[in-house]
Amino acid sequence: MKLTFYKYQGTGNDFVMIDNREQKLSKNNTKIIQRLCDRKFGIGADGLILLENPDVEADDFKMVYFNADGYESSMCGNGGRCLVAFAKFLGIVEEKARFTAIDGAHEAVIENGLVSLKMQDVKNVNEFQDFLFLDTGSPHHVVFSEDIATMDIKKEGAAVRYSERYKNGGGTNVNFVKKLSKDSFSVRTYERGVEDETLSCGTGVTAVALAAYVSGKTEANQVKLVTQGGDLSVSFRKEEAHFKDIWLTGPAEFVFKGEIVC
Repeated sequence: MKLTFYKYQGTGNDFVMIDNREQKLSKNNTKIIQRLCDRKFGIGADGLILLENPDVEADDFKMVYFNADGYESSMCGNGGRCLVAFAKFLGIVEEKARFTAIDGAHEAVIENGLVSLKMQDVKNVNEFQDFLFLDTGSPHHVVFSEDIATMDIKKEGAAVRYSERYKNGGGTNVNFVKKLSKDSFSVRTYERGVEDETLSCGTGVTAVALAAYVSGKTEANQVKLVTQGGDLSVSFRKEEAHFKDIWLTGPAEFVFKGEIVC
């Protein structure tokens, strides 16, 4: 089977995009998805995203996301933003989009070369002595530290991801964070499914922004997140114990188009 694909990246978080409205690629073929994401024997990516026909009448399209391990995963914020840019390229949307992903409905806006994605409301941010935990469409463990520049993220992240605390819940993503100013933070993320550090993680920086607010490390409701792959911003509104109107904003760029036999 010859498959046409598109490569997109959002602050270094890269994805293979496939227009699957005609159901050309089976969602059950884990080995093919693994191969497409393989950086040695395939195209190479942190994940694969299928753009499909919507199941919901009001939607423009549907998002189906797979991690590089070949398995369908929880929400990917940067992937969602890249999919919106891809949908615009295909002529499905113009400046605004609505789609459904595994965690529910999302809205998006394309403006000044940036894609802003509305995330799901967050009801619970759990604060512990040494870390915070919350779900922003994907589960995230957040640790604040001063020495993240020299940290072995893969080793330290895997230790948390496979720890007793998370072994029965499918593991977690792990974010290591350093405060840079009153409203900006440096973030490095270990992603489950990729099982390594990625250059950026959209649900991760969203989790960091909320965790920073809850822990008193910022009073700002719009936070700049500096990742290895570039800068993102997260804005939100606090309503009692809940966070609403959460928007993740940053670049989402086309890299190349190609064909592969699989």
